[in-house]
Amino acid sequence: MALVVSGVSFFIHIYSVGYMHDDPGFTRYFAYLNLFVFMMLTLILANNFLLMFVGWEGVGLCSYLLIGFWYEKDSASNAGKKAFVVNRVGDFGFLLGMFLLFTSLGKHGIWTLDFTEVFKNAPVLDTGTVTAITNFGSLSEATGKSAQLPCMSGFRMRWRVHSGQLLDPRGTMVTAGVYMIARCNVLYSMAPISMAIVAVVGVATAIFAASIGFCQTDIKKVLAYSTISQLGYMFLGVGVGAYSAGIFHLMTHAFFKGLLFLGAGSVMHALSGELDMRKMGV
Repeated sequence: MALVVSGVSFFIHIYSVGYMHDDPGFTRYFAYLNLFVFMMLTLILANNFLLMFVGWEGVGLCSYLLIGFWYEKDSASNAGKKAFVVNRVGDFGFLLGMFLLFTSLGKHGIWTLDFTEVFKNAPVLDTGTVTAITNFGSLSEATGKSAQLPCMSGFRMRWRVHSGQLLDPRGTMVTAGVYMIARCNVLYSMAPISMAIVAVVGVATAIFAASIGFCQTDIKKVLAYSTISQLGYMFLGVGVGAYSAGIFHLMTHAFFKGLLFLGAGSVMHALSGELDMRKMGV
């Protein structure tokens, strides 16, 4: 995951130097972008749930800053605020799950949120408690961050902002929900109900988003809905216990979709800002 984040971000930085060369907010943009990468690496390299939550909040903040980068535009500022609210709803679920996990293990004298200790002592928890932790905690946060149903609206709103640089770095962020479920596979394997919900949500999102994508003419909206659909496949993978397959898809998707968005930005620039595919190739 560290290689995925740093690798994709490396190409985005190179691309953005040319994309943003004449923008007055050039320095501010790269400050946001580097903070985003730092927070994403914090999220994936954390060895406990609390530090993961810090990284999670950080990428949410950077997402808000990048979406509302051109804050003079109402469309950008409104989309940023909507994305921020949707993320906060998911964050509340993450906190509930973390608190419940901490207190449940504490009843057995295990006061820790360290991944190694939590997963080693997970068998002391009953199935009902683990189901509640995964449902109200991880699942709500994963759907909010990874744009699965019913939180897809906030994600869709983000892509309406007319700017390529806002789309690229978050190709790694939206897969954070999949990463978290795979990272917590010990807990999910103890809660078959939660896994079933994850799989069903993934299937529903994959079909729903792909169907919407068929009707789009904006080159970046097509890629956006394709991303949501692909995330549905990843959720299906981890939901049925194929964690390795889900992470493999996450890795390949990060690179091919990142390159597709960079290519879409180049096409848009070559056509003087045109995004309607019906007007391309004529």
